[in-house]
Amino acid sequence: MSSQSTSSLDRLSAAMDRFAVALQRRFEIDLRALAAFRIALGLLIILDLLNRTRHLREFHTDEGVLPLRALFSDYSDVYSVHAISGEPWVQALLFAIAGGFALALILGYRTRLATVVSWFLLVSLHIRMPMVLNSGDILLRLLLFWGIFLPLGERWAIDARRIDLPRSTLSSEATMAVLLQVFLMYFTNAIHKYGSDKWMSGEAVGFIFQADHLTILLGNVLADQFLLLKLFTYAWLVCIFASPLLILLTGYPRALLATALAGMHLGMVVTLRIDLFPLIAVSGLLLFYPPAVWDRVTALGAYLGLDTPLRARLEWLQRTAPRFPSPSASLSHPSLSTVTAGGRDAFFSVLPAMFLLLVLFANAEAVDYTEVPDPAEQVIDTTMIDQSWRMFAPNPTSNAKWFVVPGELEDGSEVDVMHGGEVDWDRPPSVDETYKSARWRKYLSNMRYVDNEKHRSYTANYLCDRWNEEHETDVESLTIYGMTDRSGPYDDEPDVARFTLIEYDCSGDFVQESA
Repeated sequence: MSSQSTSSLDRLSAAMDRFAVALQRRFEIDLRALAAFRIALGLLIILDLLNRTRHLREFHTDEGVLPLRALFSDYSDVYSVHAISGEPWVQALLFAIAGGFALALILGYRTRLATVVSWFLLVSLHIRMPMVLNSGDILLRLLLFWGIFLPLGERWAIDARRIDLPRSTLSSEATMAVLLQVFLMYFTNAIHKYGSDKWMSGEAVGFIFQADHLTILLGNVLADQFLLLKLFTYAWLVCIFASPLLILLTGYPRALLATALAGMHLGMVVTLRIDLFPLIAVSGLLLFYPPAVWDRVTALGAYLGLDTPLRARLEWLQRTAPRFPSPSASLSHPSLSTVTAGGRDAFFSVLPAMFLLLVLFANAEAVDYTEVPDPAEQVIDTTMIDQSWRMFAPNPTSNAKWFVVPGELEDGSEVDVMHGGEVDWDRPPSVDETYKSARWRKYLSNMRYVDNEKHRSYTANYLCDRWNEEHETDVESLTIYGMTDRSGPYDDEPDVARFTLIEYDCSGDFVQESA
């Protein structure tokens, strides 16, 4: 072989080595970032469970808006342990079990098992009541899914007592998958928003803040600050259109972009009633912070005097927590060990790569770039990794929406069966206060769609039963009206429209024809 050919091969080999190193750096995650991510996921699961517990009867039992007979009637493929019984005590027990595994996840105890069970129970919960789900729920179950393939228990965990690895970072198919998952959420949403005139003209956030069934706290104060909201619109667009830099950048520049996105999400916490979505997004962004940032976090903890007591408490937990033998420890035969090692390699390499490909397909389909093949669609649906990321896009919510439910009592009088008291057709001063929670708002908003018209009967039946249970004078019939203020951001007076959703006879059939 000539010297020229050898030189060319050497340059090609060097270029490939540099590319491999660059690729590794971009999909490398600090193990402390994985630990913070694990703790955040566990805390978010507990917060989600506590939030849902407020409406356990209404959303998760046969006494609520979706009893099991309605669930099995509307959804043919129901593989949910939460659907084994409609009794409140069964659901409360399942919630407690989920909370226990979430606590194990926080502590990093039997971390892989805790992650798998937490994901399974979360998927089961979502299948039991799909009408209240939002983008935050989808993101949380996806982050948990990818967490199954990650070494979440190697730092700041009880499990770290049995791990003796010198590494401080990890770059693998699983780290690539979870980082790309967070990026795809922003990038897919950016594509949806790019096709919207309201977003590209800078008016979108102003319109969203007019829908005051969504705004809370600072959001109600800022609703009339149109110039400021226009600036917020463009600031958010800059952040999500820059999302590819989350992958392309490294070090402090990447951390700066992740911080900008996290800051925007924390702003949503005090302005919009969108449940846990902002905090779930922030937990995903923790993975993008490089070792230099975690070194500073560790140094700050030591400076504040937090390092020593936290380390002492962790060491105490590591000493006292029960130990269980590793499954691989009992495999003394060389051939069995080889098979086990091969299975681990497939689990941590092949499966994440395969599921990442499916996620890429799902996001491409979400922006109408391609269609997912039927076999792949079945796997996506079964594992609940489907996603579209249309948050406020392409057409942002701009109209305040609420409900009025006049009911006729057996004594001939009329009351508002949903809210109690007299029937009031005027626009409420604060529409968000007409909803018990973001979950109730999501459910009732979805009920308005034609595809969900059976849920109008389910809701009416629930309102009849609740009223008759709590009052001496029974309600005989009711009508659910969807109310919409169609006025724009610059209109002085409301323009309220009334839509009849269903007229329901409380003594009639369970499912009745919608209006």
